[in-house]
Amino acid sequence: MKLEGKVVVAQGGGPTAVINQSLVGVVLESRKFTQVTRVYGAINGVSGIINKNFIDLTQETTHNLEQVADTPSSALFSTRDKPDEKYCREIFSVLKTHDVRYFFYIGGNDSSDTVRIVNEEAKKADYEFRAIHIPKTIDNDLVLNDHTPGYGSAARFVAQAFMGANLDNRALPGVYIGVVMGRHAGFLTAASVLAQKYPDDGPHLIYLPEKAFHRDKFLSDVKKIYDNYGRCVIAVSEGIIDDKGIPIITKLTQNVEHDAHGNVQLSGSGMLGDLLSDLVKKQLSIKRVRSDTFGYLQRSFLGCVSDVDQHEAREVGEKAAHYAIWHNLDGSISIQRSGYYSVDYKLQNLYDIAGKTRHMDDSFINSEGNGVTDDFIFYVRPLVGSGLPTAHRLRAPKVDKLIH
Repeated sequence: MKLEGKVVVAQGGGPTAVINQSLVGVVLESRKFTQVTRVYGAINGVSGIINKNFIDLTQETTHNLEQVADTPSSALFSTRDKPDEKYCREIFSVLKTHDVRYFFYIGGNDSSDTVRIVNEEAKKADYEFRAIHIPKTIDNDLVLNDHTPGYGSAARFVAQAFMGANLDNRALPGVYIGVVMGRHAGFLTAASVLAQKYPDDGPHLIYLPEKAFHRDKFLSDVKKIYDNYGRCVIAVSEGIIDDKGIPIITKLTQNVEHDAHGNVQLSGSGMLGDLLSDLVKKQLSIKRVRSDTFGYLQRSFLGCVSDVDQHEAREVGEKAAHYAIWHNLDGSISIQRSGYYSVDYKLQNLYDIAGKTRHMDDSFINSEGNGVTDDFIFYVRPLVGSGLPTAHRLRAPKVDKLIH
């Protein structure tokens, strides 16, 4: 059955380095089908649909679309709106008014739930309509996916940033703490392990939200590494929690902010890094302790993009158009791994994706809870793409000291 009408594509949540690849994949593939009358882009995600704020991507040149595809961040802009059923009914009403038959939403967990509810509204109205969720998140926390578009490029940035931090720390020893995004899943922080090349390379310690963080164990870990190497590089997820699930940042200070959804504000602040640095200084009497909070840096960093991530982000957009327009199906595109290294794409039921969070596998985290395993390195290495730089050291022999 050929379903004739318009396409609407939107982007939601945090931007990534490759989200526009998915956008362009949808647009270019959709424009090939004769039953598609127009391809619209919604400005500022679902809020753009509500406000009827569209641009006609049917009239965009292929050349410029390809240039936009290689540009990080959301070309259509984004939104943090988390639609409820009433909001979704309004989305559907606007789409129906514009004779939209195909809806593509590029985003994470919340976006998949939005697609699910909008699709249900279409069924209730007996309106022929196809809705596809296209995965996107640097957190890599969508279930039923081996990994998600955006993660590989962000992981590449984290790995390279820690390579530089490790080199700096080796030249001027001390304790360095790098705080990386990740409220519930530690995939991004764990990617810092790729900075290791030589036996004494950092990060020497990696702390993730999946394992309870204990203050005394942390101090003991740092002291052991510092006593051994005379320095210590630490990667820590912003979302580390205690054994009761309470964010560590709330235990170290009373002055915490909350976001619009009532969650403890983790990003956009250097508080956790500062608090951990002060803890190390005071308890271990180490003078040179520094911290950085990566914040939004890893999301849309131009020039640090995984080629694997680019290609897969493009294909999930293309496959979304195929499933909806060619095969007349709804759902969420997922990436499935096979061999070492190849992928294929599978359409998942929206109910099985929406509102769920994937965490690091136990086999990816070491028994001490302060590092990752070779299984994780095997998992993450192909995702960061080709040409990952490595550091080198001088190995010339020392000159004997002369007595005078």
